[in-house]
Amino acid sequence: MRFLCIHNHFYQPPRENPWLETIELQDSAYPYHDWNERITAECYGPNLAARILDDKRRIEQIVNNYSSISFNFGPTLLSWAAANAPEAYGAILEADRSSQLKFSGHGSAMSQAYNHIIMPLANRRDKVTQVTWGIADFRHRFGRMPEGMWLPETAVDLETLDILAEQGIKFTVLAPHQAKRFRDLGDSKAKVEGAWTDVTGAKIDPTRSYKLKLASGRSLDLFFYDGPISRAVAFEHLLDNGERFAQRLVGAFSDTRAWEQIMHIATDGETYGHHHRYGEMALAYALHHIESKKLAKLTNYAEYLEKAPPRQEVEIYENTSWSCVHGVERWRSNCGCNSGGHAWNQEWRAPLRDALDWLRDCVAPLFEESAAQYVKDIWAARNAYIEVVLDRRPECREAFKTRHTFQPLTQPEEVRLWKLLELQRHAMLMYTSCGWFFDELSGIETVQVIQYAARVVQLAQELFGDSLEAQFLDKLRLAKSNLPQRGDGADIYNKLVKPTVVDLRKLAAHYAISSLFEVYPEHATIYCYSCHRQDYKNLAAGKMRLVLGRGRFTSEITQESDDLTFCVLHFGDHNIHAGVRPVRAIENYRDFLAEVGGAFSRADIPEVIRLMDKYFGGNTYSLKSLFKDEQRKILDEVLNSTIAEAESAYRQLYEHHAPLMRFLTDINMPLPKAFQNTAEFALNGMLRRAVGKDSLDPEKIKSFVEQAQSAGVTLDSTTLEFTFRRAIERLTAKFMANTSDFELLQRLADAVVLQASLPFPVVLWSVQNRCYEVLRTVYPDLKAKAEAGDEASVKWVAEFCRLGEKLGFRM
Repeated sequence: MRFLCIHNHFYQPPRENPWLETIELQDSAYPYHDWNERITAECYGPNLAARILDDKRRIEQIVNNYSSISFNFGPTLLSWAAANAPEAYGAILEADRSSQLKFSGHGSAMSQAYNHIIMPLANRRDKVTQVTWGIADFRHRFGRMPEGMWLPETAVDLETLDILAEQGIKFTVLAPHQAKRFRDLGDSKAKVEGAWTDVTGAKIDPTRSYKLKLASGRSLDLFFYDGPISRAVAFEHLLDNGERFAQRLVGAFSDTRAWEQIMHIATDGETYGHHHRYGEMALAYALHHIESKKLAKLTNYAEYLEKAPPRQEVEIYENTSWSCVHGVERWRSNCGCNSGGHAWNQEWRAPLRDALDWLRDCVAPLFEESAAQYVKDIWAARNAYIEVVLDRRPECREAFKTRHTFQPLTQPEEVRLWKLLELQRHAMLMYTSCGWFFDELSGIETVQVIQYAARVVQLAQELFGDSLEAQFLDKLRLAKSNLPQRGDGADIYNKLVKPTVVDLRKLAAHYAISSLFEVYPEHATIYCYSCHRQDYKNLAAGKMRLVLGRGRFTSEITQESDDLTFCVLHFGDHNIHAGVRPVRAIENYRDFLAEVGGAFSRADIPEVIRLMDKYFGGNTYSLKSLFKDEQRKILDEVLNSTIAEAESAYRQLYEHHAPLMRFLTDINMPLPKAFQNTAEFALNGMLRRAVGKDSLDPEKIKSFVEQAQSAGVTLDSTTLEFTFRRAIERLTAKFMANTSDFELLQRLADAVVLQASLPFPVVLWSVQNRCYEVLRTVYPDLKAKAEAGDEASVKWVAEFCRLGEKLGFRM
């Protein structure tokens, strides 16, 4: 029997603001909100609905790749998907359930050590928690105990493997060069040293499983993936052709082997669609081809172990990984491994890790001493804290306290306990491997881990009083950026990290300022915080506005809460002056309201500012203090009228001079720069509005495109494509709600026909998925009615065929 297993490791570096528990706007991911959203659109989503094409490149089938492969998703990525991509998230969980039916009851999903730390570089306590949290997260989402666990970067040591075995994990997957030697299990010569076969240099046979015996008496099964084919998938364009991919996979089998062979590869899952466009289609075709031709039986690791248990014992090289030829040096030294493309060094890696190690070891004894006042077993409580991280509802918190605390806690004691546990959570998050993987200290992944460290510093200050920040910055100064303008780690901390730090006062400032532009309910949720408004006044005088109020602001993470008063003076546009302070005496608050309200009603703005500065004592904020998404939203609102005014002016200029521009173009005379800029701004604006309408006007859109081409205008294809795509998707949603509506069907078909004539490709993935549902469910019935002579059905079927053909279906 020949078995085939393709493993995909799906993972993204954490990107959330550690104080908001949410990813803020990332401009580099445009037109998407952030990189997780973009990669979901390019990879995670497409693998849920991968196309299999016929010989004329028409869509023959749409399949879910996940149900036919082995895969693991990083817990932090799945946490994001659950909240932000629920459809994809649900389909991933469903794929694991369907794979159990396909693979003898064994699900294809594997767990992962929680937040992708390099396990050999972690202390034992962190290793245990990473495995415990990874298992708990998996069980919470997939509803079963994981059989396998993926180790980040396949970085391995024997202590980590023993912890896996101790916690019930049956197997893991490693790179072939991580194998040292093997011998037959139960061989009469097994105790003889000469019975070992050395496989140093990736010479291990990847087509079988191996058993690793550990010093504790426990054991773990290991798979070593096929290195050459995995590299070809990742780096050698093997995914350019699905049939060639299938042939390469099947070609790895050999008739000379006398066992149940498993051909398996392992790569980053993002290879299929993000790194290699349409890679998910190559995967889908290869699996379909191999399965339909019976060239091998698709399987996952757990099913294979049941059918073909290990018959060889193996030993490994410790402190090795799949992505660093120097072992695990990529995450602690300037070993030479990097992303390439820059003449930079990575000398910053060692001092960064040293600084984090110092911080972790400073807070650990303080945590032990403080937590011991509340919980029975401090490290067991940390291991169990994942239950609260996964579900922060009051009843889950109560259940945690019942199991782990000595006695009922007062509210301040409870806040202190949650802060202690959050301190430990972020002390692990700051070791996320991506912080060292790339080339530059000021890169977004490295800044992210320094942000986690800053959260540890903040919590330590709040919990223990003595600030560790100055000493931590001294350590960070030893890490030097390759970019002179970035300086060192301390400069990056102060310039890029410190401004992102949030406390309840900054939250109240955000609430107060943003309330100028949106209406909050009495009880409002702002990211992982809540506000219970106790008083609120909104005064206006011409273009100026004054907001005053007070409320109770609470962290849903630590339960810390404070009564704060706020005041915001808005001069118009982006000019804002705000203040926040605790409510000390209600009488003082009322006096301030009366005074500042009176000054504002008299339009005595200098007096308003003086009173604010006096009352808030310098604790002032501006539009810069807003969290990024809200800041951008408000600035867009402020700019909208200005941009609309500019667009109107450019449009009038263009329309007035269009005949002259066309004449100059006809005689092959280059347009003056002023004309060129006018045409570009005006036509992009007019085309953007036209393609974004729910009621599309094909003739007008085509006219704008022709004018742009005639004038040599560069179109903003990214924005136009995204805008048009969303318009077609809205139209598709209407059609899906009423598939019998012929007019909606006709409008959708016209829109899809129109997109084919545009000078930029439009991604119709979502539209194809929806219409494929109709093709499988509604179309057969209406086709039967049409064949029976029903006129309405004849008309509908003809129009749907027009739509289907334009969408690329084999009708």
